[in-house]
Amino acid sequence: MQQKLSFLLDSAGIALTDLQKQQLIGYVNLLHKWNKAYNLTSVREPEQMLVRHILDSIVVNPHLSGERFIDVGTGPGLPGIPLAIVRPESHFTLLDSLGKRVRFLIQVQHELGLTNIQPVQSRVEEFSGEPGFDGVISRAFASLQDMLSWCHHLPAKPNGRFYALKGVRPDDELDVLPEGVVVESVIPLQVPQLDGERHLVILTVQ
Repeated sequence: MQQKLSFLLDSAGIALTDLQKQQLIGYVNLLHKWNKAYNLTSVREPEQMLVRHILDSIVVNPHLSGERFIDVGTGPGLPGIPLAIVRPESHFTLLDSLGKRVRFLIQVQHELGLTNIQPVQSRVEEFSGEPGFDGVISRAFASLQDMLSWCHHLPAKPNGRFYALKGVRPDDELDVLPEGVVVESVIPLQVPQLDGERHLVILTVQ
């Protein structure tokens, strides 16, 4: 696992400390262990988790701005936990409505000693989010329209951003965004050993 992770990081041009690598592998091991009972992800093999969960999450890091983030519909902590590990100076609220997922996140927080995450069980519409976040992040959560509708109260004013991790470039969704929503950028992402396209959509609301 250590070799595979180091190879993937080198391929992506990402430099991490030994502790960060150990925490990422520790997270994958916990995810693999809990997955047998709780069915947290359809990805079963730890080495595939390194590609499809870890690298797929942390390639976003250079494009984030700010220090306070919320990962909505985080599921088993994706992309929030990998990002919190590689971005220790930032704080991540991990929001999910399912208790079993939040229990897993609390266990990860405890076992890996992550002081910069806060697991929260709540529906996104019912979560106040005060005083507002620098970034609202989602991965395979919803359409851009739904993300904006359900999470409109979460970004800090005036500079908070929405970060949507997508597969193929979602031009059909981008074409029908509400008035006042600005597409700051649509960034193609390169994930080593991952088939298919990945894009990061960054939106602001005026």
